[in-house]
Amino acid sequence: MDRRLEQLTVWVEQTLGISGGQIAPASSDASFRRYFRITLPGTSHIVMDAPPEKEDCGPFIKISAAMADYGLNVPVVLEQDLTQGFLLLSDLGHQQYLPALNEQSADQLYGDAITALVQLQANGKLTDAALPRYDHALLMREMALFQEWFLEKHLQIRLTAEQQHELNEVLEWLAQQSLQQPYVWVHRDYHSRNLMLTTQHNPGVLDFQDAVIGPVSYDLVSLLKDCYIAWPRQRVEAWVAQYRQQAMAAGVNAGESQQQLLHWFDMMGVQRHLKVLGIFARLNIRDNKPGYLQDIPRIMEYVLEVVRRVPELQPLRRLLEEQVI
Repeated sequence: MDRRLEQLTVWVEQTLGISGGQIAPASSDASFRRYFRITLPGTSHIVMDAPPEKEDCGPFIKISAAMADYGLNVPVVLEQDLTQGFLLLSDLGHQQYLPALNEQSADQLYGDAITALVQLQANGKLTDAALPRYDHALLMREMALFQEWFLEKHLQIRLTAEQQHELNEVLEWLAQQSLQQPYVWVHRDYHSRNLMLTTQHNPGVLDFQDAVIGPVSYDLVSLLKDCYIAWPRQRVEAWVAQYRQQAMAAGVNAGESQQQLLHWFDMMGVQRHLKVLGIFARLNIRDNKPGYLQDIPRIMEYVLEVVRRVPELQPLRRLLEEQVI
């Protein structure tokens, strides 16, 4: 018996006066949020189910309004009940980017996503007190997930004192690389499962409630070093160059050169992917969501490609090649 779905159905029918619609699962994500689609004659809506003891709808509401002001295509909050944790949203459709991406479509779809990203970065107000800052403490907390959940709990690897010292130094170096970048609005999960293919104003942008003020390359990494689909390095670098050209034209500081941006991009990628390795292991162990484990080899390849050519990351390369792989 799904009591939350019962409560949601009552809220939709009684509080909102919407009856006779079909309610079906639309999607779920790595959090405790769920989404249901209400289909009515000629229209449809999305209802977000966010249990208030586990999720706070407040950031979603504020960030949705801000991103809409910045020109992004995001769900509009039509009705809300924060006590129960329900939001009625406009529907951006069924089509995620991920299944739509292929050799022929990628340039157009990534081009649209890059344009939207530059809009966010160029218009996002850094003084917005509602957004937390991607500071040193947050960067380090995220990377700590790699050791706790991926190395120790998933693989049962215990580091020696020397390995621990070396890993600590690597993580600190990575954090400093991130902190040196210009800071902008960061969606924080800007990838192919959170971008919707829309006929107008493509893409639709979802799952932005964890947005922060952070490094300029972060969302670009999420997009182009996607945990769910990978592309040849040559194509990725061409998209990075396309992004930099648009960003600089819009007044966004995207580095003094393409080389500097690519360095930021690669170092940010290692930081993000170490975090994600920990999160995907945690989703399996703690939350009984094993589906993300199939993406770990792709994520590991992203990390290995960088650590094998960066001198400061050699201790991490040794750890990965000698024990993890």
